[in-house]
Amino acid sequence: MIRKITAEETYPVRQEVLRPGRPLKECFFEGDLEEDTIHLGYFDGENFVAVATYVARKNALFENPNQYQLRGMAVLDAYRQKKLGQKLLLEGEKLLKKKNPNILLWFNARETAVGFYEKYGYKTTGPAFMIPNVCMHIVMYKNPPEL
Repeated sequence: MIRKITAEETYPVRQEVLRPGRPLKECFFEGDLEEDTIHLGYFDGENFVAVATYVARKNALFENPNQYQLRGMAVLDAYRQKKLGQKLLLEGEKLLKKKNPNILLWFNARETAVGFYEKYGYKTTGPAFMIPNVCMHIVMYKNPPEL
C-alpha cells in the first residue's frame, strides 16, 4: 500500500539504502520540508519498506517553468524485485500530473539505476557526475506529455 508520509518517516529507509553507515542527518534532503513536497511510502502490512520524494525544484538544464525533482527513491534490499520502485514512480507521476499536466520530472539517477528509469520513458542528459560520499549520477528527465 502506498500513502503520503512525513519527511522524517523517510529517513530510516533512506539511511539503510542510500546512505549506509552514514549519519541520519545526511538523509535530510533540501526541499524535504517545503509545502509542495510529496513524500510517498510503500507499506507491506505494518512494515515501511520503500520511499520516494517529489520536490518542486527547477534545474537550469530545462526551460519548462513547471518542474519537480524526484529525490531519495529507496527500496529495502529484502523487498527488491517486487516492483515497488515502479509503483512509487508511477504513483508519483500520477499525483504530479493531477497537480499540473505540464510538469517536467527530473532527477539525479545513480548510474546503476539508469536502466530502471529508461524502462519508464526517462532520458539522460549531460555528463555523469560524482555526488561526494555517494556515487556517480546522471541527470534524467521526462517531458510533460510523456509523464
